[in-house]
Amino acid sequence: MTQLKLLLLAVGFYTRLPVPALQNYSQLPQSTVYLPLVGWIIGALTALSCYLADYLWPTPVGVILALIVGILLTGAFHEDGFADVCDGFGGGYNKTRILAIMKDSYIGVYGTVGLLLLFALKISLLSAQGNSAPLFLLVGHSISRLPPLLLMRQYDYTRIDNSKVAAAVYKPNGQDLVFTSAIALLPLALLPSLCLLALVPVIIINTLLGHYFYRHIGGYTGDCLGASQQVAEVVFYLSASTLWTFI
Repeated sequence: MTQLKLLLLAVGFYTRLPVPALQNYSQLPQSTVYLPLVGWIIGALTALSCYLADYLWPTPVGVILALIVGILLTGAFHEDGFADVCDGFGGGYNKTRILAIMKDSYIGVYGTVGLLLLFALKISLLSAQGNSAPLFLLVGHSISRLPPLLLMRQYDYTRIDNSKVAAAVYKPNGQDLVFTSAIALLPLALLPSLCLLALVPVIIINTLLGHYFYRHIGGYTGDCLGASQQVAEVVFYLSASTLWTFI
């Protein structure tokens, strides 16, 4: 029953989906191990919307509608973090300035351009997959929610003030990572076995991203975790679509 409560906490925090009102938010940090399972839910709903839309409109339209559904389900939670990271690291010249920019609620040029390019890549890559786009969405949403947990395991939370993402201050242990990795990778069974190789670029890019964050701000913030998820999702689409040509 405790695990179910943690799952509901994760769903309530990382999505806009309704959950029972009486939740113990002091356990919110521990619920992050269910982030890939939240990815299952978001991935399944976006995949379903893409699949259904494909009966009425061309594939690019279905992909765009699926992305809209994903944003509505999550409240652009991770996209917001990605935009803040683009603004912070694009316009900041030291740790203090970078953190200040990322905390600002306004989006700047770097964030705007970053989001435009991010969505352009997603639409292009998923549209090119045709009927396989729903599967890519399901797997991509699950796998991309593992890299933020890897960053949390390796680095420290860099903010010391009471920010909106203070709940992210949690360091998963080895058992947590084994559990959450199994959840994140299970949907890969829906794709040809060659697509397992798509994990390699995802891990490499996430490792480099972690080093970049550490070098500039000494760790991570909640925005960094959101950016990690978005980058991992796009890298997975890039890698899997490349491998798809050999299948």
